[in-house]
Amino acid sequence: MNTPKIKRRVGKYEVGRTIGEGTFAKVKFARNSEIGEPVALKILDKDKVLKHKMAEQIKREVATMKLIKHPNVVRLYEVMGSKTKIYIVLEFVTGGELFDKIVNHGRMQEDEARKYFQQLINAVDYCHSRGVYHRDLKPENLLLDASGNLKVSDFGLSALSQQVQADGLLHTACGTPNYVAPEVLQDHGYDGATADLWSCGVILFVLLAGYLPFDDSNVINLYKKISCADYTCPPWLSFSVRKLITRILDPNPMTRITISEILEDEWFKKNYRPPVFNEKEDTNLDDVEAVFKDSEEHHVTEKTEEQPVAMNAFELISMSKGLNLGNLFDEEFKRETRFTSKCPANEIITKIEQAAKPLGFDVRKKNYKMRLENVKAGRKGNLNVATEVFQVAPSLHMVEVRKAKGDTLEFHKFYKNLSTSLEDVVWKTEDDMQAK
Repeated sequence: MNTPKIKRRVGKYEVGRTIGEGTFAKVKFARNSEIGEPVALKILDKDKVLKHKMAEQIKREVATMKLIKHPNVVRLYEVMGSKTKIYIVLEFVTGGELFDKIVNHGRMQEDEARKYFQQLINAVDYCHSRGVYHRDLKPENLLLDASGNLKVSDFGLSALSQQVQADGLLHTACGTPNYVAPEVLQDHGYDGATADLWSCGVILFVLLAGYLPFDDSNVINLYKKISCADYTCPPWLSFSVRKLITRILDPNPMTRITISEILEDEWFKKNYRPPVFNEKEDTNLDDVEAVFKDSEEHHVTEKTEEQPVAMNAFELISMSKGLNLGNLFDEEFKRETRFTSKCPANEIITKIEQAAKPLGFDVRKKNYKMRLENVKAGRKGNLNVATEVFQVAPSLHMVEVRKAKGDTLEFHKFYKNLSTSLEDVVWKTEDDMQAK
């Protein structure tokens, strides 16, 4: 059997599927072809970086992140540049998001929640001590490794558009509204450290309660609730953790509990083990200098081939729950879902386009990727859906359908309509046929 060609390569990295995207960056699965190690490749557009005057800030934060080797923070291995892009090579974490545990199993007992909260505080404390603030701590940024340890991702990289002004404060309101500190919502500037701590408090509440402390479909009402810390602790919480949550979710950043005080808190200290790790490892920052000097001799080579990305066994397993490939193509999904097809890749693309247009979507195509945008605005703006076709075997393709922007419930509704139109495209096994 001929091994399918890799569609894209950046330097020594073979580039695969998109695993996340934000305003300024896209993240792709990649593999170091020299040692076979999987990585996450964060891709920034140089024009956007320059347009928003972010180059110096990104350079500073990338250099700092490269020096951070903490067991509860996703590692930054290296940074590369091409004529148009900046590539940040990050540790690939396989255990999924921490909050998937709540979605699948409900709220946590205090001992389990405490373990994750201790790891979160360890990571935040370490990065703050080196002048790096997250500014967008939220469920999507809390990952688990294969051993079940918490890894904070996007530390120092998530809020790339933020600027510290002459008064030493940050002035851009960012982040997911439900997790954002009250002072961030008021336009008077805020301290990155105390704002991060508030988000940690919201995360602790969600772990223990199974729902958000501040939630309202009306954004103005939501902001009012956050500004006066209008929330109610569920009755099953112990007195000591309620007391801690109250001290973290203090709307006044001047009187809010500090990390050093949290480390002395009776609830927090139970079974606490400080992280053990080696900081002394040598780190070279030459790659950071080269990328931001933008000298052509240091530009990384990019190669692209016109065919669907080949997906190998490791990637398939990394996308599956508990290494059971039977779960890979199931119908449970939140922000993304997948199906397999024995149709040729071109035919799959055409069929998706024909199905999406009557549903009111504009379609943009590039190779074996599509971006579908609903022309009508929904609850959270226009729904944007990204699709990509991957080659799993010579005669089998996998199609990923992912919400890029908009409301998750609207995405679910769209996918149901789309899947009805694609019944003849989706590959059905004998078991599927018998189940009908």
